[in-house]
Amino acid sequence: MLFKHLIDLYEILDAPDASGEKVAAHLRSIDPECNVETYPIEGFAGTTDMVRVRIPGAHGKTAGGDAPTIGLLGRLGGLGARPERIGFVSDGDGALTALAVAAKLIDMHKKGDVLDGDVFISTHVCPDSPTSPHEPVPFMGSPVSTADINKEEVDDSLDAILVVDTTKGNRIINTRGFAISPTVKQGVVMNTSEDLLDLMQIATGRAPQVFAISTMDITPYGNGLYHLNSIMQPCTCTDAPVVGVAIATETAVPGCATGATRLPDLDEAGTFMIEAAKAFGRGQVSFYNQADYDLFVARYGTMERLQGMGNLPATDPND
Repeated sequence: MLFKHLIDLYEILDAPDASGEKVAAHLRSIDPECNVETYPIEGFAGTTDMVRVRIPGAHGKTAGGDAPTIGLLGRLGGLGARPERIGFVSDGDGALTALAVAAKLIDMHKKGDVLDGDVFISTHVCPDSPTSPHEPVPFMGSPVSTADINKEEVDDSLDAILVVDTTKGNRIINTRGFAISPTVKQGVVMNTSEDLLDLMQIATGRAPQVFAISTMDITPYGNGLYHLNSIMQPCTCTDAPVVGVAIATETAVPGCATGATRLPDLDEAGTFMIEAAKAFGRGQVSFYNQADYDLFVARYGTMERLQGMGNLPATDPND
């Protein structure tokens, strides 16, 4: 249960002076020995603070073991749209969820509940991001490009990635709570992981929800094509399997809307991510079937070209 951590972090993030340093200080107050780093990155429209947390597993790579590492990434444009909007915006739910998961795992680790594999958690903190037009409702923009965020969050140490992101500004997901995507690996949309569906229905007590993605959604931002949002963008820069965890609503809610954060939905999504991290480190959860992927590539060839710009240059390198 993450409500305490969600509330504590919400109070930190719902402020004009929210910063990576304040988040890091809060996490260190849980465990002074925790591995958290924060630093600013500058983009075309300002700066944001990266926050990265690594929680070592009992048999993880940090300890010299061979248990796999999972990445839990909180995607967003920004926490606020000041001065246009006052307060925490819907788009910040991904960061809030990821940081609450980090706080819970740090607390568990300090108390002796150590996962088998390492867990890497990353997001960024920006209280005054720009907005941008999008259909059917406006998006939150970001002061830095998606490619720049990818460089900070995705590396070769990650064996699988869950990406949590507010995904309310559409008519594709028409449910309240959260939904997961099919697994994407190197440009191939695989079948949805049955193991993750099992964990999802345990975490929610309801039938699992899966959201549709198009081929365009798994291509990089900046290519001029429509994207549902940035939830699948990490799949454009890694060989690891990626699954989106979409915070969703029944109606289309703008990313720049305030008063739209519902903690029970974030609690369920974060709990699911923690359970996935536990099971993945023990080898009890598979994101995809390797034999199916190998057969797909043998029959149809690699789809890695979808991870780049293809035959044309980027239309907007700042996207």
